[in-house]
Amino acid sequence: MNQYVELYNEIKGQLDRQSCSALNAQREEAMKQFKAMGFPTRKVERYRYTDVEAAFAPNYGLSLAPYTIKDVQYVYAAKEAPIDIVPYYNKVADSKGDAMTALNTALAHDALVIYVPKGKRAEIPIRIENILNGEQDTMVVRRVLIVMEELSEATIFFVDHVKSDKAFLTSQVIEVVCKEGSHLDLYEMEETSSKCNRFSNLYIKTERDAVVRHNNLTISNGVTRNGIDVYLQGKGSEVTLNGAVIADREQHVDNNTVIEHQVEQCQSNELYKYVLDDKAVCAFAGKILVKEGAQQTYSQETNNNMVASNDARMYTQPMLEIYADDVKCAHGSTVGVMDEAALFYMMQRGISKDEAKTLLKNAFISQVIDEMKWQAFRDRLHILIDKRLSKEERCGTCKICN
Repeated sequence: MNQYVELYNEIKGQLDRQSCSALNAQREEAMKQFKAMGFPTRKVERYRYTDVEAAFAPNYGLSLAPYTIKDVQYVYAAKEAPIDIVPYYNKVADSKGDAMTALNTALAHDALVIYVPKGKRAEIPIRIENILNGEQDTMVVRRVLIVMEELSEATIFFVDHVKSDKAFLTSQVIEVVCKEGSHLDLYEMEETSSKCNRFSNLYIKTERDAVVRHNNLTISNGVTRNGIDVYLQGKGSEVTLNGAVIADREQHVDNNTVIEHQVEQCQSNELYKYVLDDKAVCAFAGKILVKEGAQQTYSQETNNNMVASNDARMYTQPMLEIYADDVKCAHGSTVGVMDEAALFYMMQRGISKDEAKTLLKNAFISQVIDEMKWQAFRDRLHILIDKRLSKEERCGTCKICN
């Protein structure tokens, strides 16, 4: 922890000069919170499956390059945003309760603001590519604010790629405010290398009749911890969380979600599927909290996992906490091995064992992919996942193999 406190003290002046007042106003208090909490240990319930301090232990050089925006509609750097971001920035995010969010808030040198005005619809998907590239081991701090005004609509893609054999540490916080009647489809895909550690926290707040669909995909990585907090604060609002994970070798993926039903007549659906092989270690913890007065709540949470190796480990923890009596809520999880009967059936018909395993894994995870809205993206994902599962062209340098 001390190295990040020292880093902050060294570069605070540079951060303040480069950033804007909305970010600078939150910086000092956030660092104070981080110093008080320190890195979360495994004794902290929401981080029990990930060794945070080990992931942050190496000395990384901090990247302070400003965001480059090339004529992307509704996307702005913080200084150029068409709205005052003060009422939104660091308001949904939990800097006081989450040390990783506090550290991100302290070190954020810029914020990417995606603002869709009232009644507007983004005609084409907004695509944000995070390309990790450099000549030294680097820490990248990303901060994103998404504001969807009343009755607005958008589809947003965040894609992480790597084009370097160096180690990268990514700290990311995304805040989403969806106002009355807005619709947001949000996609996150990580396709990085075994040297990449990624810590991301996503915070979503919905107002009346807002609809959010979030799709979270980890195709290749090193150590990944994704936290998702959803606050359903408007009557009639809906959220869908879909996730797919492919992990092998010694990869680590930890998805931790909390959905709070704070008012009546809201709906949430959650489906996460994992495919594990080799010595991968993965975790899923999902909590549905129905607060007092949140009557007529509907919520469904499912986590299914395929473990294809005796050395792989999967930890799953679905949870319900309900303080209302007029609700329909269910949750469940499964951890299973590959269907030997189906494997034998395909091999009897001339399919090789490796190809049969790939087909079974692909079929298992396809349910999540097929839930996605954009046909072109689904088609592209099926190709990437097929290559990833079959381990074709594993050269050790390309983005699929790494």
